[in-house]
Amino acid sequence: QQMTADGAARVVVVAEDPSKYPSRSDFPSNVTIHHRDALEAVQRDLQDVPGVSVLIYDQTCAAELRRRRKRGMAEDPPERVLINELVCEGCGDCGVQSNCVAIVPVDTEFGRKRAIDQSACNKDYSCLKGFCPSFVTVSGAALRGAKSGGEPGGDPDTGPALPPVPDIGKLPLPDTPDLSRTCSMVITGVGGTGVITLGALVGMAAHLEDKGVGIIDMSGLAQKGGAVAVHLRVGAHPRDIKSIRASAAGADLVLGCDLVVAASDPVLSVVLNGVTSVIANDHEMMTGDFTRQPDLHMPMDEMRGALAERAGAEASRFIDAHALAKTLLGDTMFANVFLLGYAFQLGKVPVSAKALEEAIELNGVAVKRNLDAFGWGRFAAQNPQELEVLLNTFTHLPVHSARPPTLDEVIARRKEFLTGYQNETYAQHYARRVEAIRKLESARAPGSSALANAVAQGLFKLMAYKDEYEVARLFTGEAFRHQLDRTFTGKPRLEFHLAPPIFSRVDPLTGRPVKRRFGPWAMRLFGLLVRFKWLRGTAFDPFRRSEDRLLERQLLEDYEAALDEISGQLNPDTLAVAVELASLPETIRGYGLIKKQAADAASLRRKELLAALRAGKPQRKHAA
Repeated sequence: QQMTADGAARVVVVAEDPSKYPSRSDFPSNVTIHHRDALEAVQRDLQDVPGVSVLIYDQTCAAELRRRRKRGMAEDPPERVLINELVCEGCGDCGVQSNCVAIVPVDTEFGRKRAIDQSACNKDYSCLKGFCPSFVTVSGAALRGAKSGGEPGGDPDTGPALPPVPDIGKLPLPDTPDLSRTCSMVITGVGGTGVITLGALVGMAAHLEDKGVGIIDMSGLAQKGGAVAVHLRVGAHPRDIKSIRASAAGADLVLGCDLVVAASDPVLSVVLNGVTSVIANDHEMMTGDFTRQPDLHMPMDEMRGALAERAGAEASRFIDAHALAKTLLGDTMFANVFLLGYAFQLGKVPVSAKALEEAIELNGVAVKRNLDAFGWGRFAAQNPQELEVLLNTFTHLPVHSARPPTLDEVIARRKEFLTGYQNETYAQHYARRVEAIRKLESARAPGSSALANAVAQGLFKLMAYKDEYEVARLFTGEAFRHQLDRTFTGKPRLEFHLAPPIFSRVDPLTGRPVKRRFGPWAMRLFGLLVRFKWLRGTAFDPFRRSEDRLLERQLLEDYEAALDEISGQLNPDTLAVAVELASLPETIRGYGLIKKQAADAASLRRKELLAALRAGKPQRKHAA
């Protein structure tokens, strides 16, 4: 009403839930209400409105919504999102569409894929807009390990028990820091993970002991996933607190709940060798940049090195609190309280265990599990060897070898996969081509296997293209059933989000096919499709002439032609060019228009590399 009275020509409300606005609300005639999915269309429409227009986006802050759900003040949707790792191409379009930091990388034998961090997921569901058939919504099932364990065997409805919580009463109490002078702590992390809550717990514990305490929360935009730093100073008496923020080289403890923030310049500036202790969670947590850079890797070694160099190696402790919280407590959201317990047992936190436990109880959120997390952190610091033995006993995930697979193992695994993909003849063609390149490389570039490795992976990727038959096979296969079983308990109800080429309409604004939701019955359709995979590429294949299938067959034809060129031109000088050329398929990821864009970019690079290969000279990169 006010904006209309002030002369706004048009007012538009874009809401996550438009139904909360009654159809007969007392709004002026120039006010319209739309679902947030219509945001792009609304903005295009408003740019043509003469005069002042107003756009209101109505959606609760992600961090605030999480807090409300924890306290039972907001509905917690029953659906969860799961990504089928084998169907996922690792293109990153889901991150582009959702800008969500709960989409995390997962390294598999077939490359880097995507997964949903169920602990961090805010159930926004915008990731489903990613143009990819790997997304499944799951309802009617609980997350495995979501309840605290403690008794052998566990509850058959919630999966295997978590490790029993150790008897914390038997742990020795550490000496706490001397408060003849104030103790300065800096707690760092990312928004939405409880960093500010951690500062509040220490602050309340100090208050309960009649100590002086001052806290400054530096949360910037307070966005979920944004950098957060809490400066906290504790003294023997309230009158001892003269200032709160840690001065340059003035922190006694840096508690890094996230290594990226902990190793940033503002935090490093408060660290002093011989004075500051650094205790940090060194789990690789991606920043918001990962949503736009699908191949982003965090420089973990460099960040650990920067902190250890500044504080001193003996004063620096790094532990994967994220992974330990998942294994010991079933939820990564308890990683920060685990880290607090770890720091306390090392004698770096200036309050007592009793006060911290009472503060956790007063906070009133997941009290039992937060107390368990605090206790587990103490146990990890006091008995690291015992913890290792216990983890080996209770871990329910398959153990992956630390060594990379040999070339023979890579070839054998992919040959097996291609046999299931099509047939033995198809797989044998793959093995023969890779073996031919392997022998050629051994003869012309002795001591190198880089080209054979590149061909083993690149040729496989193009031969195992994910058409309708293959997506169906990967959803009905054992690997997906195992993934479901690792993640959920009970009898999950699955719904699939697909854009079938024959039935999907195209969004006129984005040019992208619109995905539709398909119920559990789609599994029966998948099972039927798998039975007809022998039609793939034949004259009877109904999908044979679609743009996607034509592109995939052309890519394979071009790649095999490139291998023939490599066979004729390979020598030590051209080896590097040949390896890059053979590795190009790894850059072609995604489905539909996403894959087409990647293929176009790869085609340009392919032409450059072929020219360099034919010239018989190593390609040199010139500085810009």
